[in-house]
Parts: sequence; C-alpha cells; structure tokens
Amino acid sequence: MTKPFFSFAAIVFAAVIAGLGLWVLTTHAAQAPQGGQAVQPAQPAQGAAQGQGRGQRGPATPPAPCGPNIAGDLGKKTAKDFRCFELRMYTVDPSRDGVGRFKGGIDDLHKRFREGEVEVFKKSGVEVLAVWQNLDDPNTLIYLLAYKDRAARDAGWAAFGADPKWKELQSKYFVPLTTKVIMMSAADYSPLK
Repeated sequence: MTKPFFSFAAIVFAAVIAGLGLWVLTTHAAQAPQGGQAVQPAQPAQGAAQGQGRGQRGPATPPAPCGPNIAGDLGKKTAKDFRCFELRMYTVDPSRDGVGRFKGGIDDLHKRFREGEVEVFKKSGVEVLAVWQNLDDPNTLIYLLAYKDRAARDAGWAAFGADPKWKELQSKYFVPLTTKVIMMSAADYSPLK
C-alpha cells in the first residue's frame, strides 16, 4: 500500500518540479523575442484566496496557453497529449485573523477543503490531483489542479464561483490568505501529462 502511494507522490513531485522549470524557462524566454514574437511569461492569476478581502474568486486573465501551442522553441518541449496544470499555494496570514470578516487560520483552511471545497472543484469539472501541507511553512497549503485546456479552466472556475456549496464554505471559513499561482504544461518526457 505504501509503495503505490510513494510512486504516485514521486511522479507528482517530479511533475511539479519539471513544471516549475518550464515556468522559469517561459518567464525568461519572454525577455527575448523568438522568431519575431515574445513568449508571454506565466503570470500568477489574481483570485481565489488573494482576492478574498476584495470579493474576487478564481482566475483573472490567464497567462499564455499551455501545451504544444506555446510560441517558439518552448512549445516543441511540451507534450502533445497535454493538460494544463495549475499549482496553487495559499498562505494564511495569522495577523489578519479576526480582522473584519476574516476568521480562522490554516486549520480552518484545511476544514474548508475537507468539508467540500475539493468536491466543488470536481463537480465544476476541475480535476484535483493532490493537496499538500507545506512542512517548511505550516501556514501554507499547496494543491495541484488539471484541466483539458484553458477554456476548461475558465469554465471550471466560473462554475466553482457560482456553486452554492462554495459560497457556504467561503462564508463559514473566510480565511485571510494570499495566493501564488503557477500555470504549467508537461514536458514531452514527463510521466504525468
């Protein structure tokens, strides 16, 4: 039982590391034109937790496309049978706990995910691949999502934001946090695509 989990965890970890490398390449590639066209860097989406204090949830304008349609040489390195991956890191701000509508800390964030947020994602067509607790920063929760493409991402977040269960969970666990979002595409040799 431990071995399959370890193998899956190792594959996901390798995919995340490879995706972060791909994101770094995309970011640096944007600084120099390639074939007359600059590659747009992956920008963190403004949304989910970061916008909680301002009434926002979900993606803002997403960064450049994921998959084999990325401009320049970088697109040649992505898998042909790709999915879009989104790594989201939510860091709870304990100094804002109890300020205004904010209440709760990392335990409340875990309760929100445990009590239905993962199910709302699934119901909205968003695949939740993994959710982790950051051991080096106990106030940070990390999770990995997958989508068929950018259109599926946008539709999934729209459905998520409109779901009554999400609104209930957000009201019950209105946790003060910031978010970091990294959009990724699998390398052509990645075990996880």
